[in-house]
Amino acid sequence: MPTRARTRLQALAACAACVCLAACGSAHSAPPQGQVSPVWQVRAGVVRGLGTILIDGHGLTLYIYQLDDRGPSVCGGVCADVWPPLDLPRGVRHPVAGPGINPKLLGTVPRAGGVLQVTYNRWPLYLYRDDLAPGQATGQAEDMGAWYTLSVSGNVDRLPLP
Repeated sequence: MPTRARTRLQALAACAACVCLAACGSAHSAPPQGQVSPVWQVRAGVVRGLGTILIDGHGLTLYIYQLDDRGPSVCGGVCADVWPPLDLPRGVRHPVAGPGINPKLLGTVPRAGGVLQVTYNRWPLYLYRDDLAPGQATGQAEDMGAWYTLSVSGNVDRLPLP
């Protein structure tokens, strides 16, 4: 076999091996089928001054918007930039109740574009962009008292932080 042809075959074999290794590696790094992304899992967590409230899978505080009045979300546009809704990934139909959560109170409500927002006791749930670490609740009673945390019983916690 001429040297040039042999070099091309070796290069093709190397490329094929790289593609195969990349595919095998990604198969092992993907979460096992049925495993839930922790981002949209709702759990119970303790926040100083508020007690046991709802948090997401990363430990960030979840909030309700009083103007939603336990119905569809009315927070969109700039509001949703500051208060991102806790949405399910496309294709996922049901949120997951983590430790301390009553699964009967967990649900969804549709948003624009067919996205499902997670609800608890029929309240759509949100994060707050200024909460940067678990245990923070800087959005409690913010925006003229329109944003609050929820207790695991589903009651709105209208207490201001100390």
